[in-house]
Amino acid sequence: MGAEAGGPRDPAAGQQLRALFYALAPAESSFRTVEEVPDYVEKSIPFFITFIGLEFAVSWIQKRKLPGRINDGISSLSLGILSRLPDILFRSIELISYIYVWNNYRLFELPWDSPWTWYLTLLGVDFAYYCFHRMSHEVNILWAAHQVHHSSEDYNLFTALRQSVLQKYTSWVINKLGPLEWILNTPSHHRVHHGRNPYCIDKNYGGTLIIWDRIFGTFEAEDAKVVYGLTHPVNSFDPIMLQLRPLAHIWNTFWATPGFCNKLSVIFKGPGWGPGKPRLGLPEEIPVVTGNEVPFNPRVPAYLNCYALVHFAVIVDLYIELLASMTMLSQGTVLMRIGFIILSLASFGLLMENKSKAGILEIIRCLVFIGVYKLGYFRSHFSFLGYAYEVLFSLCAAFWAIQIMKRITSFKDKHH
Repeated sequence: MGAEAGGPRDPAAGQQLRALFYALAPAESSFRTVEEVPDYVEKSIPFFITFIGLEFAVSWIQKRKLPGRINDGISSLSLGILSRLPDILFRSIELISYIYVWNNYRLFELPWDSPWTWYLTLLGVDFAYYCFHRMSHEVNILWAAHQVHHSSEDYNLFTALRQSVLQKYTSWVINKLGPLEWILNTPSHHRVHHGRNPYCIDKNYGGTLIIWDRIFGTFEAEDAKVVYGLTHPVNSFDPIMLQLRPLAHIWNTFWATPGFCNKLSVIFKGPGWGPGKPRLGLPEEIPVVTGNEVPFNPRVPAYLNCYALVHFAVIVDLYIELLASMTMLSQGTVLMRIGFIILSLASFGLLMENKSKAGILEIIRCLVFIGVYKLGYFRSHFSFLGYAYEVLFSLCAAFWAIQIMKRITSFKDKHH
């Protein structure tokens, strides 16, 4: 009667919400075949967006300020999109590989509907996550990929998007969780993991459980105020540079380091290693944190922030349309769309840094969009926006052309 009086309820929605907090019984998340497994990432997106809105509201009510910055938020979102683009090209090659290994090389088979299988798998997967996460910090070549996730100097839900898998950070609501701090990887523990304070480095690798860190000596409780980001900040919002610069650093260090064994150590030892140093480097070489650090935050006109937000929304639209139609598109069209998305994300990074070459890149980007859209290779997920996009990109191309002409005229006047 209560359900009828209040209207119909959607049990699936409640289950999806509980899944965000791992609050599912074994029977609710055990499946006989791969085809039955839900796409948890896709189903989490509406709740994730809701929590971002809630995070903004709570931060504004409590502190009268937003929980992050527009430039850092766009950078995190750009990295999130960029990290998902390989899935479009390779169409879940990792899942296909896993199924192949399972079908041909499995040693034994556990009953899929047994609660014991579920609990053993939970512990096994979480322990494997701890091991690989720790390796991602202690092996230089793996850190080159993982450091992107730690590059933000803000700590909010947008930061979770700086990698390919959505993780649930809720530090903006709760400070401590009492006895659960001994078992779970709580917001407090994960804040330490994202800190660049010396006491935070290489600590708290756990995924769901913190017990592995306590067992293997990598646990550290939150103490002094945590300052977020990398020990040597990258000072950039360009998602391409954030991906490639650590690899370039390893490449240059590899060739500059004498001795074959030392060269291998550059790749496979910690990012702080050097000849004559311990595997993970010297703790005293970690920069001291004073608490007065100022995040990288170039001053840009307000209109540039608005411009970047509007155009980023367009890219999200094109990205959603690409995901929805990629099975019906030719490989050439898919590559063209991915290329334009990457070009746009790089351009937004330059805009957020107020770089002079951003204007030239934006002219090129806008003209490319107009031409390709006219030819039918680009489509909006919302058909009624097609004409509006043509007008928008035409006006923006003209705007940037005028800005560049002004700069050229000003440059000539100064030299005369």
